[in-house]
Amino acid sequence: MNRRNYQKELDSILEGLARDGRVPRLLLHSCCAPCSSYVLEYLSRYFYITVLYYNPNIFPPSEYALRVREQESLISRMDFVYPVAFLEGSYRPETFYEAVKGLEGEPEGGKRCEKCYELRLLEAAKEAKAGDYDYFTTTLTISPLKSADKLNEIGRRLGTEYGVAYLPSDFKKRDGYKRSTQLSKEYGLYRQDYCGCVYSVRERSGE
Repeated sequence: MNRRNYQKELDSILEGLARDGRVPRLLLHSCCAPCSSYVLEYLSRYFYITVLYYNPNIFPPSEYALRVREQESLISRMDFVYPVAFLEGSYRPETFYEAVKGLEGEPEGGKRCEKCYELRLLEAAKEAKAGDYDYFTTTLTISPLKSADKLNEIGRRLGTEYGVAYLPSDFKKRDGYKRSTQLSKEYGLYRQDYCGCVYSVRERSGE
């Protein structure tokens, strides 16, 4: 069975926009500033972007605050073809714990993470619908440790449910992840050494 090539699907959409001279509005869910750096550099040539920072999974609150500041700082310092705005979602960790209840012992990348993806993409779909955006998507596919298939599957389903087009992606392609590390160094970004939740902290420390 051939896997879908999300980069080619994205290429086709972007080529169509350029051909038609359209610049749609995109709501971009961001997991962190470093991951968003390449995505913003890439997509700001084609869209008016609003970065949605919605990550109730992040632990502890001080880490969340640090990552929010880095995201806002990056947006203020980068140069874009079209303007990029910032929108901070609500930070209620209890929504994350409720979403992953019963999956606390799952390994990183397993069913707990899938629930977390869905939680964050659901909020993005709702915000995109409420804000009358043309598309929504997420930076999460840039990570070599995250499944682009699962993320795109969730995004497409929620896009259909909320009536907002989901922009397919696999941002790790074409050295996207490598470029994000280069931009992180260029802008002196804080690069966290764990995904974000308390369970990833424990896994990192071997608890």
